[in-house]
Amino acid sequence: MRKFLTALILIPLGLILIVFAVANHHVVTVSFDPFMANDPALSIALPLFLLLILVAALGVLAGGCAVWFGQRRWRRAARRHEADARTVRTELAGLRASEAAARLDQRQDQSYQPQRLPAPSGAGLYGPVGRDKQRATL
Repeated sequence: MRKFLTALILIPLGLILIVFAVANHHVVTVSFDPFMANDPALSIALPLFLLLILVAALGVLAGGCAVWFGQRRWRRAARRHEADARTVRTELAGLRASEAAARLDQRQDQSYQPQRLPAPSGAGLYGPVGRDKQRATL
């Protein structure tokens, strides 16, 4: 599906670019010397389509750089959170391993008796045990 969508966008875009290049193949002079308009020292002659494509590419590059620099705070936070998550996962794995080892030791001990919770009293938070607020049996 991705290849199809890419082809659906790139093929018409390429055709438009080719038609634009054929229609605008005239040479233009671009001057970078504001003081000598008649005979500029810094100038270059390029076909018009090439000049426009280069300007568009520079615009895309400048926009990408601006977005990249603007998102550095979020990338830094993501790296920090990923490092924290990695630390917590390592600590959790260690705790699980020590808990499993402790359970194994307790099972090997013959005098091990599991701790039992006390039986609930006759009245719970919502009345008699086994009923909710509307006195329905749970």
